[in-house]
Amino acid sequence: MWRSRGVVARALGARGRPRGTGTARCSGPAALQDLAVPNGSWSAAMREHYERLLRRTADGSWRRVPSYRNGLDHFPAAAKRGTGTRLFLRSTDTEGAGFEYVTFVHGAGNRALCLCQPGPYLEGHSGFMHGGAIATIIDTTLGTCALEAAGSVMTAKLSIDFLAPVPLGSVVLVDGGVDRRDGRKIFLSCQVRGAAGDTLHAEATALFIQLDAAKSPPATCLTP
Repeated sequence: MWRSRGVVARALGARGRPRGTGTARCSGPAALQDLAVPNGSWSAAMREHYERLLRRTADGSWRRVPSYRNGLDHFPAAAKRGTGTRLFLRSTDTEGAGFEYVTFVHGAGNRALCLCQPGPYLEGHSGFMHGGAIATIIDTTLGTCALEAAGSVMTAKLSIDFLAPVPLGSVVLVDGGVDRRDGRKIFLSCQVRGAAGDTLHAEATALFIQLDAAKSPPATCLTP
């Protein structure tokens, strides 16, 4: 079954309060804390690799994607098609307990890099990241890449080869990109490696479908 990505919209005013979209109405302040930045739970390796990726944004060829607790639209291509976007959010307010991650996208819209440090709530086999959590961060990275390339999209197919377990607290880099496009079909692939590049943990391929804005469901308000 397709998993919706990019069909939920929330428009924000200049002061951070949500505006109604269509017949939807929202009220109350929005929590605009960016979670895709270093915090006390980040290891020295996570910070080091974050700074390395951040330096790529200096010339404008890459950009860091903010992560908020609500559905902000960071993708102009999705906005043009009349649909908003909601990216995967950190699953808990406790720093370091779940997904700690930050995503960078290339300005050409064909590549995304996601730096991730999994916490203890993501444990599957003792001491290692659950396979479903690995699948989530892969889907998130490739979905972000597809959003940048084509606007609002849905996951149609995701195929993963798990090659080596990911230790909890380690730092991995998900390197994903667009391989080709065929109409509204976007074909992508990625590798999940240790941030130092020494271990290949997983490889994946995916198919995303570009949404038809005219057939998309009405926007839905989200609470912070």
